[in-house]
Amino acid sequence: MTVPFHLAAGFPAPSESDWLRLAEKALKGAPVGSLDHTTADGVVLEPLYRDGDAVALSLPRAQGGPEQLTWDIRVAATHPDPAQANRLLLDDLNGGASSVLVSIDQGAGEGLAARRAGDLANALREVDLRLATVALDAGFLGAQAADWLAAVADNAPRARLAFHLDPLTAFAQAGASPGPINAHIEAAARTAAGYRETYREASLFLASGRAVHEAGGSAAQELAFAAAAAVTYAKGLNAAGLSIENAFARIVLGVSVDGEYFAGLAKVRAARLVWDTILSASGASVPARIEARSSRRMLSKMDPWVNLLRLTAAGFAAAVGGADAVLLEPFTQPLGLPGELARRQARNTQLILMEEAHVARVNDPGAGSWFIDAYTHDLAQAAWTLFQRIEAEGGAASAMISGRFAGEIAAVRDAQQAKIAAGEVAMVGVNLHPFKGEEALPVEPAPPRKGAAPDAALSGPDDHCPALAPIRWSQQFESAQ
Repeated sequence: MTVPFHLAAGFPAPSESDWLRLAEKALKGAPVGSLDHTTADGVVLEPLYRDGDAVALSLPRAQGGPEQLTWDIRVAATHPDPAQANRLLLDDLNGGASSVLVSIDQGAGEGLAARRAGDLANALREVDLRLATVALDAGFLGAQAADWLAAVADNAPRARLAFHLDPLTAFAQAGASPGPINAHIEAAARTAAGYRETYREASLFLASGRAVHEAGGSAAQELAFAAAAAVTYAKGLNAAGLSIENAFARIVLGVSVDGEYFAGLAKVRAARLVWDTILSASGASVPARIEARSSRRMLSKMDPWVNLLRLTAAGFAAAVGGADAVLLEPFTQPLGLPGELARRQARNTQLILMEEAHVARVNDPGAGSWFIDAYTHDLAQAAWTLFQRIEAEGGAASAMISGRFAGEIAAVRDAQQAKIAAGEVAMVGVNLHPFKGEEALPVEPAPPRKGAAPDAALSGPDDHCPALAPIRWSQQFESAQ
């Protein structure tokens, strides 16, 4: 098709100075620099990016080819009753999910009430582990839960397992470990190393900054803690007999994404940069595998329908940022166990992004955007600087025990809560356009839990640190209702 004329013909080409003059006129004389926004990590986001701001980034992916440029749609299995959990997860898998994260109740009254190997086996009845990945979230019970999952897999070499051992997150959230935290790391590494040959396709550890994020921390703080956890776990696996390259190859990097989709996709991309820098320094070369989970701190009990928008933005950010597995919480998560509608929405949001919006058709869609590349680079640099300081303090566990890192997270949290309270940061349905006449959404009643959680204690004195207690930004308004 030949275009007979150019609409812009006859008009002078605008210059940057022309744009600046018009922008300042719209700002009533204020400088364009007044639109700069500085994040909690000191990253300056500008209103205009130019060719000179371009940053050349290389972000290798774990996928093998264009036909594999999709992600693993992961759903959470949190119902306490094994039989009911099984019914729900089979419904999720038949409804379009490709994997499941089984959260094990560690005594806090949340997750599958698995007290023995048979409980997990009942929850996974009829699940084909060659087709659907089963991941765990078991905290200090990680080694026991890994043994239970391995028993379910029954030595099938093609079983798709994600043991997700992660005692550091459990330690950071609880503020204490039942026995020395380093003993838990060593025990987890021994357990993981024991399964490395039987389950060659299984991931062993999850190095996550989720505890930092859900406690109100910044993106760089989250990435730095995840990176420090990855190094700690790689050292543990290396001591248990794996080469350093094989150790990193069996670790999944965990990040959280919220409703700020540019920030989320920059965070996922920055996670790859930090990972690649660590591996380059270690003499290894393994692309990062990233599991992205939607933020719980962004969800609200007030006008919870708005949570659907927040979760959609989070899923978009994770997918466009290049996450390999994405878990979106049900939009009713703060209210209790999800009903059928909430579970279906958690699946279908991702299916629409994948199959109808086709956001996985392009590898790294943000590449080449001066803004996104600069944001990714600057965030990765801030995270790397903080990671180096954590390592200088002795690693993730030592940094938590010292208390300084937790204090810095609390400072970021308090500052953000103050901005939300003052209306400087808007939450629709919470501090902006709150809906007073909403009806309560139905959630499933939680059945009574039978028996006590298994004992996760190891011999030796307990370690302690300031707990990174999870928060939600809307809590201060909900309590006033």
